[in-house]
Amino acid sequence: MNQPLDLIVFGATGFTGRLVAEYLQRTYGTGNTLRWALAGRDPVRLAAVRDAIGADPGLPLLSANAADPDTMTGLAARTRAVLSTVGPYQRHGEALVAACAAAGTDYVDLCGEPVWMAAMIPRLQAPASASGARIVFSCGFDSIPFDLGVMFLQNQAMHRFGEPLVRVRGRVCAIQGGLSGGTIASALATVEQLRRDPAAARTMADPFALTPGFRGPAQPDSAGAEYDDAAGGWTAPFLMAPINTKNVHRTNALRGHPWGRDFVYDERMLTGGGESGKARARRMALTNRLQERLLGFAPSRKLLQRFVLPRPGMGPDARERESGSYELLFIGETTDGTELRARVRGDADPGYGSTSKMISESALCLLQDVDRKETAGGVWTPGAAMGTALLRRLQASAGLEFTIVA
Repeated sequence: MNQPLDLIVFGATGFTGRLVAEYLQRTYGTGNTLRWALAGRDPVRLAAVRDAIGADPGLPLLSANAADPDTMTGLAARTRAVLSTVGPYQRHGEALVAACAAAGTDYVDLCGEPVWMAAMIPRLQAPASASGARIVFSCGFDSIPFDLGVMFLQNQAMHRFGEPLVRVRGRVCAIQGGLSGGTIASALATVEQLRRDPAAARTMADPFALTPGFRGPAQPDSAGAEYDDAAGGWTAPFLMAPINTKNVHRTNALRGHPWGRDFVYDERMLTGGGESGKARARRMALTNRLQERLLGFAPSRKLLQRFVLPRPGMGPDARERESGSYELLFIGETTDGTELRARVRGDADPGYGSTSKMISESALCLLQDVDRKETAGGVWTPGAAMGTALLRRLQASAGLEFTIVA
C-alpha cells in the first residue's frame, strides 16, 4: 500500500467513476504493469466497487475527502497521475488540482465549468510549470471529440493544402444518450454562480475566456435557428458549445496559433433540411431559451433537481450506454475558400460510456505516450497536451473514429 502508484481514480464510487474503474479493469487489469488504485470518501463503497468490477482484492483502496486539503496533498503524493470524476469542480475540485500542481502529479478531469477553469488557469500555471505537473481539464465528451476533431481537420489541411483552415464549423449531426447527473450538477452550479456574479456571466459569454492575454476576432454567436449553407441544413444552438469553443481556442493558443490568430470556430446542432429541419431548429432554440429562464429561477432549479433531472450517481444501465452513439461533422475552409470536412463518431452513450473511456485513455496517454519535453508542466487542453497520441489511443481502444469525408 505504500508503494508509489501510476494512477489513482478519485471518485470511484460515483456513477462515472465506477465506469472508469470498470473500463480500466476490463482493458488493463490489475497486477500488471499499470499500478492503479481507487479513491473516495467511503472505504466500504470502494470495496464494493472493487468487487463489482472483478478486480483483484489487492487493488488498493484509498480513503480521501475532497474537502480536506491535507488528504488531497497526501493523495497527490502517492501517484504519478490522478483521474478525478468528483464534480462540480467549482465546489469540490480546487484542493485536489492544487495539490497535484504543487506535487508534480499529472491530473485529468471531466470539467465543463468554464468560469472555474478560467479562475484556475492563472492560479495553477506557475506551480504546475515549476513542478512539472500536466493539468488537463475537459477530458470527456466535453471537450475531446470537438477539440481533437478540429485538430485532426487542421492537421489534414496542413498536409493537403500546406495552410490551415481559417474557419471551422462544428456540427452535431446525431446524438443518442443522455448527460450524466454530474454534468447536470455542474451546469446547475454554474447557473447559480452566474446569477450571483456578473463577471462570471461575462466569462461564460467570452469565447476567449480560457486564453488569458489573447483575444481573437468576433466569433459567430446566435441563440436562434439558422440555416447553414455549408452543412446544407438548419441548425440550433448546442448546449455544450460554450465550453467546447473555449477549449478549441485555447488549444490553438497553447500551440502558438498554428491555425492563425484570426481563426473562427462555432458549434451548433444540425437539425435537417426543409421545413421540418427549420421547425425542429426553432423548437430547439425556443426550448433552450425556456430552459435558461427556468434554470435562472431558483425555485424552478430546485424542482428540476428534485423531480426531473438525473442526480449525481445516477445513470443509464449497460444496455442503454452501449446502444448510445454520436456523430459530429467539422467543415473547414482556407483563405481562398477551399473546403475540407471531417467526421467524428463515438460508439457509446456520450455522457457515460464514451466519456469514461476517453478520460481513462487520456490519463494513460499522459503517463505512457507524452514526453515531458514535448508537454511540460502547466495547464493544458487535451488537444494541446496530447494531440495525435491521444487520437490514436481513442481510435484503438475507446471506440472513436476520425475520418476525412468528401
